Amino acid sequence: MTTGYFPPDRPALTVDVVIFRLREGQLETLLIRRAALPYKGRWAIPGGFVRADESLDAAARRELLEETGIKDVFLEQLYTFGDPRRDPRGRVVTVAYFALITAAQPPPHAGDDAAEARWHTMPSLPELAFDHKQILAYALRRLRYKLEYTAVGFELLSDEFTLAELQAAYEIILDEPLDKRNFRRRLLEANVIEETGKYRSGQVGPRAQLYRYRTDAVAEVKARRLFP
Repeated sequence: MTTGYFPPDRPALTVDVVIFRLREGQLETLLIRRAALPYKGRWAIPGGFVRADESLDAAARRELLEETGIKDVFLEQLYTFGDPRRDPRGRVVTVAYFALITAAQPPPHAGDDAAEARWHTMPSLPELAFDHKQILAYALRRLRYKLEYTAVGFELLSDEFTLAELQAAYEIILDEPLDKRNFRRRLLEANVIEETGKYRSGQVGPRAQLYRYRTDAVAEVKARRLFP
């Protein structure tokens, strides 16, 4: 381990932000290519050191904005990773967050100490810096868990969607097929979506009803009942 970066009796504190989106039938995560040591040139989760005068949430939002240009997103604390050997510079503890955005968000642009910012599909990730492979795996497990128990999946969709689009999003994240009739029946019984009175245009055959998430629906919807 390289020493001399931080006092051994005072661990440094960082934040890392895993950010997911759905695009063209794939679950993607945003990574930055590091422009500085250690792991210069390797891909990593956006993040950085927490300043002495800011909260963890503020640091996560600042780092995400500085390194990718992304702001105003759903952001939630994920887990704390503190293996003594996770950073070659010394003892560094990181508080990981995860964020969810729609594909309609503007493209990212690298900044700060990031040489590049690019979306990567989850099944084909490059070699990652630090313990970021472990952090991403944990974030995906948490997303799947929350998708089954909460309405968090709606953060990945546009404001209006068809039931087919919603089911496809669940299937992509869970990586398993869902029974169409059972999914729709239980989703409607959960009473977390409502009809918009509009239809998806430009389709061959019957028009598809558009729905939206009810803003007054409770967050914890016990949505595991959606799945057979």
